[in-house]
Amino acid sequence: MQQGWTFPWVSGLLLGVMGLLVSGSEFQHHRYEDLVRALFAVQSECPYITRIYSIGRSVEGRHLYVLEFSDNPGIHEAMEPEFKYVGNMHGNEVLGRELLIKLSQFLCEEYRAGNQRIMRLIHDTRIHILPSMNPDGYEVAAKQGPESNGYLVGRGNARQFDLNRNFPDLNALVYYYEKTNGRNHHLPLPDNWEQQVEPETLAVIKWMQNYNFILSANLHGGAVVANYPFDKSRDPRIRGRTTYAATADDKLFRKLARTYSYAHSWMHKGWNCGDFFEMRGSPTAPAGTLCPKACRTSTTCTATVHHGIKGMVYDENNNPLGNAEISVAGANHDVTTGVDGDYFRLLLPGTYTVTASAPGYVPYSSTVTVGPAEAIQLHFYLKTAPKQNLKAKPHNGKKNHSSPKAPLKLGPR
Repeated sequence: MQQGWTFPWVSGLLLGVMGLLVSGSEFQHHRYEDLVRALFAVQSECPYITRIYSIGRSVEGRHLYVLEFSDNPGIHEAMEPEFKYVGNMHGNEVLGRELLIKLSQFLCEEYRAGNQRIMRLIHDTRIHILPSMNPDGYEVAAKQGPESNGYLVGRGNARQFDLNRNFPDLNALVYYYEKTNGRNHHLPLPDNWEQQVEPETLAVIKWMQNYNFILSANLHGGAVVANYPFDKSRDPRIRGRTTYAATADDKLFRKLARTYSYAHSWMHKGWNCGDFFEMRGSPTAPAGTLCPKACRTSTTCTATVHHGIKGMVYDENNNPLGNAEISVAGANHDVTTGVDGDYFRLLLPGTYTVTASAPGYVPYSSTVTVGPAEAIQLHFYLKTAPKQNLKAKPHNGKKNHSSPKAPLKLGPR
């Protein structure tokens, strides 16, 4: 893992990556067997920086394969952020699927060619790529052929469930906790939720529980939209209407959406994609086109994992503290440290008061100024709380130190 990212620099890098990816490239459809072969071909060409693993199986038993890029595949390196890409959640939306396959090939080829920028990207970021969350739906759409492929054919999985609407709805719980000063992260899932979701959805939720992803991108097709939470009104009386419901990180999400949008000469103006790149392939494959400018910027938001603050939380004996909480004054959204004691908090430029806390330790607060460049490192060292004073108030300071809060039993990270 190397250091020294800047947000504009990484954005430019990723724009360039996708621009090179499109220029002079031919895209073709990949049926399931072709997709698997393509992923394993990349892993075979770049065995030292890639790993393939399955997060589960679809209704019809197809593996949900993930291709990982890292200088240490299979290992989480402390203070190295992790990013995941998901494509083809709707089986008949093929753009994300093909784009992620092509991106995987490009990263491998450029790394082997000694491209220093690509090497730095892979050394500093652990990237997980799931080209198809819905391989069954894709095959249903593929069998129809491009001429008869309707809007709903293959959109859902083999049981015709829309996977994009199959995750537990936690909006009401979020809004309730806002009013009652309850927890603002890692919300509890409903009872028996595992029996209420489809196998593909279950696999992705378990995936998120087992990896400390800092940011994610879900690539769809069919509309020019950069979508971010929340998408339901806080007022139940007007639920379903177009009432804006901001999150605690609303400014950050807006920045992400603008970064993606402004990278297109037309998207931020509300236009549809004007230049289409036809995809070659079997005549029975799902109909689809690729917009080159969309390809150029599909991974722009990855840059943000290298922005804000990051660091370690230790006890007074320099042992890392997992599951410690990091809170930012004025932002009702905390994050937690991973098992290695590292944390990442995405923030826009500004001055913040940050508090670290962990059960049995005295909370500690520190003031930090975040600039437009790489993430600021802010470490915390927490002292054991006296038994008679486990609810001690946080100490304030300007240096790297830390603090504790209520424990949460999270799933494996």
